[in-house]
Amino acid sequence: MKNNVFPQVVKLSHRSILGMLRQPQSWAPGLFFPLLLAAVYSSQFSRAVTIEGFPFADVSFLDFVLPACVIQGVLFGSTNSASDLAADIENSFMDRLLVSPVSRGSILISRLASAFMYGVAQATILISIFAAFGANIAGGAPTIISIVVIAALLSVSMGSFGIAIALRTGSQEVVQSTFPLIFVAVFVSSAFFPVQLMEGWYGAIARKNPLTWVIDPTRRMTIHGFSWNDLGQSLGIILAIASVGVGLSIRQLRRRLVRAQ
Repeated sequence: MKNNVFPQVVKLSHRSILGMLRQPQSWAPGLFFPLLLAAVYSSQFSRAVTIEGFPFADVSFLDFVLPACVIQGVLFGSTNSASDLAADIENSFMDRLLVSPVSRGSILISRLASAFMYGVAQATILISIFAAFGANIAGGAPTIISIVVIAALLSVSMGSFGIAIALRTGSQEVVQSTFPLIFVAVFVSSAFFPVQLMEGWYGAIARKNPLTWVIDPTRRMTIHGFSWNDLGQSLGIILAIASVGVGLSIRQLRRRLVRAQ
């Protein structure tokens, strides 16, 4: 049975996704909060695109914030799978899972897979709502697919850190306490204003923020059209982050397995 990893991953992923769907309080904020910010910012900062030095010409502020809001929404929900894992540890379901013949790798892979599917769904819904309200996405389907893939993989990469924390602490509260860090990381980036017009310490931090390196090329694709270079830059940064997060998750899973023996 241990060799049947794929069916086990499917079953555990299905359980994780259903668990998230049954708790709308965990995913609803990641859907509505970015839309609220987009509505407020598009109204209040609509003239910002006319400022001298603004890097994009003939663009609405709604188009400008679209990729940032999609990424923000996905990041806000990226710890849902980790929080669900922590709940399994707290209620001893994890212990029952470990004494079963299920593959140990499927435990981690299923959580990452559910984070990916969450990212796909979240990004698709947000893009559809933006489009319904008049946002323009240059490049059509290739750009839209690229944004969805970027968002989904970013959900996996950031979610992997939450999974590592869940395996380390076994506490939902600790996992959920990482939300302020994600919140600050999004706002101290180029998410809602171009770094070209930022000054001082805020601008210095935003330029070095890895999220800026993901958001900027994604935004260029949204406004100018699909580009392999921009897609490669975004995915390269995300995969670098994921390599660290997944590595930590594997390490913490091994430690928990040792403690369970």
